[in-house]
Amino acid sequence: MNKLIIAGNGFDLAHGLPTSYNHFIDAFWRNLKKNKRDRLVSKVVYVDSYYDGFFDEQTISNFDDFRFSIIKYMNKNNYNREDHKTYIVSIKDTNTGFLKEIELFKFKSEFFKKLNEIKSIQNWVDVEDEYYKELKYICKDVNLSIRQKREKVLKLNDEFDQVKKLLRSYLKNNVMKRYDFNYENNPNCSEFNEVLKTSLNEQIRIINFNYTSTFQKYFNPNYKYQNIKLTHIHGKLVKGMNFGFGDEMDDDYKLIENINDNEYLRYFKSFQYVQNSNYKDVLRYIDSEKFQVIIMGHSCGLSDRTLLNTIFEHDNCRSIKVFYHRKYDGTDNYTEIIQNISRHFNDKKLMRTKIVEKTLCEPMPQIKLPKKE
Repeated sequence: MNKLIIAGNGFDLAHGLPTSYNHFIDAFWRNLKKNKRDRLVSKVVYVDSYYDGFFDEQTISNFDDFRFSIIKYMNKNNYNREDHKTYIVSIKDTNTGFLKEIELFKFKSEFFKKLNEIKSIQNWVDVEDEYYKELKYICKDVNLSIRQKREKVLKLNDEFDQVKKLLRSYLKNNVMKRYDFNYENNPNCSEFNEVLKTSLNEQIRIINFNYTSTFQKYFNPNYKYQNIKLTHIHGKLVKGMNFGFGDEMDDDYKLIENINDNEYLRYFKSFQYVQNSNYKDVLRYIDSEKFQVIIMGHSCGLSDRTLLNTIFEHDNCRSIKVFYHRKYDGTDNYTEIIQNISRHFNDKKLMRTKIVEKTLCEPMPQIKLPKKE
């Protein structure tokens, strides 16, 4: 039987790579002092270059630390706070003696602001979900004219694109340039290699939802993996990052589609998939022969629902096996993953027959790739 491996962000995390949403967003605030004039950073936030002593008030590891450091700075200097939320203070001008308003910091992107203020956002799928929620909110707002709606959608899309560009920059500089992806001297590598073993009549298709090249380390250049093909379904960092939302089964999708304005559909994954042959290659693969799905680090969230529904409910899909994440306290996310998988099935009876029970599943091997010297 063929295998269809679906690899998500958890696959990179199992290799010790800092690729989660929390890694990305915390690094933004941790490095803001040195990056505040960076072209991409300055599009989403503004920092006053003269009154920026708050960076030295405490160690900044995340947004909460950054926010508290500003409050400490204002209290320490006895600045009159005009608005605690927008960080505006009244400072006496030494030349005129009059008070002047100074904005120490502000978000220039409303979408980026929401990502930081909504504590429930923990994963990349949550970012894509939040984008879709904002899009639907605009479409359903009866108080907005057609022109006003379009202006808001244009702004939302531009701000979503800014996050995409920040992500690309983060992954290039903090992951791809810093970690050794060719490292093989780890006994846990063999556990992944076992999954990639095939007989002469078997085919393996790897659908990699990550932008990194982590899976490449399992392809020995001295051996031709004729039975294994790797598809970067969401593209790579160097070209064609597919970042958006992909649930055309949602009840509100038709509402958005019927607006008859392509700007509303700019970040739907289906329209990004057709930029190359990757999606159709996957369809041809699942049409060709019976296969088992193996989930390796993919949350199976709703932002990939259209594709996953096509795979899971396909007649050739015989079973779905999950590699789950075992946490330090002994708990795991097996139940959470299968709950997410269930949302991609219209036929719940079919779902119950396909999901492999936990006793026959395994925790994800942990490898920890070393950093480059």
